[in-house]
Amino acid sequence: MKTPLILVTNDDGVQAPGLNSLFQAMQLLGRAVIIAPEQDSSAAGHSLTMRRPLLVREMGPDKYAIDGTPTDCVTIGIGKILERRPDLVVSGINPGPNLGDDINYSGTVAAAKEGTMMGVPSFAVSLAGEGGWQFDLAAGFAGRLAARILGEGLPTDTLFNVNIPNLPGEKIKGTKFTRQGRRVYEGAIKETFDPWGKKHYWIGGGTPCWDERNDTDVLAILAGYISVTPIHLDLTNYEALEFLKGKWPVDFP
Repeated sequence: MKTPLILVTNDDGVQAPGLNSLFQAMQLLGRAVIIAPEQDSSAAGHSLTMRRPLLVREMGPDKYAIDGTPTDCVTIGIGKILERRPDLVVSGINPGPNLGDDINYSGTVAAAKEGTMMGVPSFAVSLAGEGGWQFDLAAGFAGRLAARILGEGLPTDTLFNVNIPNLPGEKIKGTKFTRQGRRVYEGAIKETFDPWGKKHYWIGGGTPCWDERNDTDVLAILAGYISVTPIHLDLTNYEALEFLKGKWPVDFP
């Protein structure tokens, strides 16, 4: 039986402590290789760098940095750096949650999505909370989940978005499989002025607001549970599709 090959990446940069904790946990399962952005690429979303060439730097044994996005790292890692297709892509550990609408912007989740698009079982893992990050605890859970996925695989075209409460282990109540909730931010656009008085806008921060529907990732985290959300690549709203077919005939021309 071949040794599992695991691609480890993130969106916080190749030197991020959460990445190192995740790497150590994956090394217990097989050969882990870090292929991560050279710099912080938070909120990069599922973006590819297409207007300039990308530089790959070997930082040490099984550790590479790319001056691009998390999606670049997975694409180049699988297509050019690794000698064979990996058995798993794991992205994280993000210091901060990726809940609800966050997944549309998250580079952490985008890396796992790219792995899934390339046919490799993938998941993203984030710590939900602030400061005093419990990276080792999160890495331990990621290791157990990775072992399960290596043994059983994932549903077709599906990745896991994992959020772990940033709490001591004894305070985490368990694990729940959840659906994506809504998490939006109020006051996220700030006005600022340069030394010449010209107005600029800065996007970031704001007050998070979330829904409290049952079975959501947000509600699970607020209740002290680990949230595991299966995310499907097919974004089609099938209920709306059937409705539109019957109610919205569109003629051309």
